[in-house]
Amino acid sequence: MKNKFYMIDLDGTMYWGTKIIPGAKEFIDYLINNDIGFIFLTNNACRTQEQACNHMLKMGFENIKPYMFYTSAMAASDYIASAYPDKKIAGYIGEKGMREALISNDFIINNEKCDFLFVGLDRQATYQEYSFALRLLLNGARLVGTNNDRIIPTESGPCVGNGAIVAMFEYCSKQEAIKIGKPNLPIIEGALSYAKVDREDVMIIGDNLETDILCGINANIETTLVTTGIHNMEDCYRLNIKPTYLVENLKGLIK
Repeated sequence: MKNKFYMIDLDGTMYWGTKIIPGAKEFIDYLINNDIGFIFLTNNACRTQEQACNHMLKMGFENIKPYMFYTSAMAASDYIASAYPDKKIAGYIGEKGMREALISNDFIINNEKCDFLFVGLDRQATYQEYSFALRLLLNGARLVGTNNDRIIPTESGPCVGNGAIVAMFEYCSKQEAIKIGKPNLPIIEGALSYAKVDREDVMIIGDNLETDILCGINANIETTLVTTGIHNMEDCYRLNIKPTYLVENLKGLIK
């Protein structure tokens, strides 16, 4: 039987903040040692591929490379560049990962007047910066939400996700965002293109029913819920979102 190509979530699946989740390193080591293809598919738009790679290496993961990451910032930039090739002026709320993704698709960064305002999580953003970004939307920029996560699981506990920030801009501007990250289709379409794989050969692994698992369901891709982060088995019934498989520890996927 042909091995699946794995698209693996990060926060809550691989680690909590800077702490490796039990079973995660063993699973990645197994994939690498057996030449089984995978990428990390993350709604986190903050980090560049290099930063995401270094974050995992510092924790103790081994043999991780920058090309193994596909982020919601990359997906947002790829999607808008493809769908609107004649509109290349972008403003953004976000960190280095957002900026690098836009530059990689030849967007011109202009926070004075732009065609699109990309909104990713910026953990240092201020009220003044949010208000300035709102004016861009009121002056005609289209709102692009890199992801709509409600909550980010960290070693210190749940933190506010980028979805709350996107919702704030939607409410203030009376504009519905172009939604990119899991569970929306643009990120999985971008990831399939990036990894050069067919959806029938893919398995999505994650801890969040409303993002990771629903993404797979929306895209007709098999899924595995690992109950180390946001959701557990009881949530599958409460939310009526059913993964293809469920494991308590990623060691359960090692053959």
